[in-house]
Amino acid sequence: MRRWSKLQKELYNLIVPGIRFQIHCVAYPMRNQYGGGTNIPRYWITLGRETIFDYPRQFMVGDGKVQDLSGEINNQWPYTTDISDISRLIREYIDTPKDELMTKVFVGDVWGLVDIFRAADRRIGRGQLDVLKEKTDDAIVHKVIEARFPAI
Repeated sequence: MRRWSKLQKELYNLIVPGIRFQIHCVAYPMRNQYGGGTNIPRYWITLGRETIFDYPRQFMVGDGKVQDLSGEINNQWPYTTDISDISRLIREYIDTPKDELMTKVFVGDVWGLVDIFRAADRRIGRGQLDVLKEKTDDAIVHKVIEARFPAI
C-alpha cells in the first residue's frame, strides 16, 4: 500500500479548490494489556472547521464494535481491516474513469464515503450533483454540494 500522504494528495487533486475539504488518517497506538502493539485507525473529513465524517467515532456501538451503514456489526476492533479497506476504497475511487463516477457501484463503501467524494469532485458538474442531491438524503453530501454551489 502506498503512503497515506501520497494517496491523500491524489485525492486532493480531484477536489474542487476553495471548499476547504480535507481528509485525514492517523493510527493511534493502543497501549494496554489487550492491544499490545496494535493501532486504532481514525479517518476524518473536515469541511472548513467542521468535522463532517469521523471514523470510527460515528460508527461505534459499544465494546469496541463498529456498525456500518448496512447495519452490520463488526465484532472485532476496527484496526483489524478497516484502515486498509478505507484506503483501498479511496484508491478505487481515484482510479475510476470520469465517465463511470456516477454509475459505478463501489461495493466496499460501507461508510458512505463515495457520495461525499462525488460531491467534492471537480470532475462532476452541477447537473450530476443535482441528481445526486435528489437521490440521497445524506446531510453530509448535501452540505458538501452546498459548499460548492452556495445559494445566492
